[in-house]
Amino acid sequence: MSAVDLSPMDAPLEARESTLHQRIVVDIEGKIVSGEWPVGHRIPFEVDLAKHYGCSRMTVNKVLTQLARAGLIDRVKKSGSFVSQPQAHSAVLEINDIRKEVESLKLAYSFALTRRVRRKATGADRVLLDVPAGASVLALTCLHLASNKPFCLEERLISLDTVPGAATANFDTITPGQWLLREVPWSSAEHRISAVASDAETSKALAVPANTACLVIERRTWSGAGPVTQVRFTYPGDRHALVATFTPAS
Repeated sequence: MSAVDLSPMDAPLEARESTLHQRIVVDIEGKIVSGEWPVGHRIPFEVDLAKHYGCSRMTVNKVLTQLARAGLIDRVKKSGSFVSQPQAHSAVLEINDIRKEVESLKLAYSFALTRRVRRKATGADRVLLDVPAGASVLALTCLHLASNKPFCLEERLISLDTVPGAATANFDTITPGQWLLREVPWSSAEHRISAVASDAETSKALAVPANTACLVIERRTWSGAGPVTQVRFTYPGDRHALVATFTPAS
């Protein structure tokens, strides 16, 4: 393994550890994705990685935990960590780009960013986004419109520890979702679909009567560096359809 330059020693300790943490993640993830470390390859032990990168075993442990969560490695108690076998899925659910969905209806698409708040993660943020105490997040609310009428309400959290560039990104001409897809490749995702009755705030945003039946799609994505985003899309029930493609199991 090649040597890694450490951050300048005059930088704050927290900043140095965070920077080195990200660099270790990128280094190991690169070796796995490139095939340099094939499926079943034993990852060096924590003590060896800590010595190589000049960091604590705790930092290495956090790196390996993130890589395991992203599905890149398997951690076997008392045996070590190994490059995992990619999992095949028999069904794929695709959330269509909202702009394309609106335009497929022959309607003009537009969007408006109605809220943008940078903050330390609240208790609720930590649960939704899977980030630790003290993490920085960007909370966004975006209203998607079809011919100037509300079509979908988007409520999103972005981890600024994983995606620091989002703090200064301009979301006036590009939606947060489009920006993230362009700037941050993700390695795993989780979807949750539910039906809810709209509360007062949601009803007002979507211009629908209170307690309107709505379809809610929630998604979380991770990269090897950690949680990327958690987003909640709320549609009035008559304005969205889900399409799933199934293939026979081999």
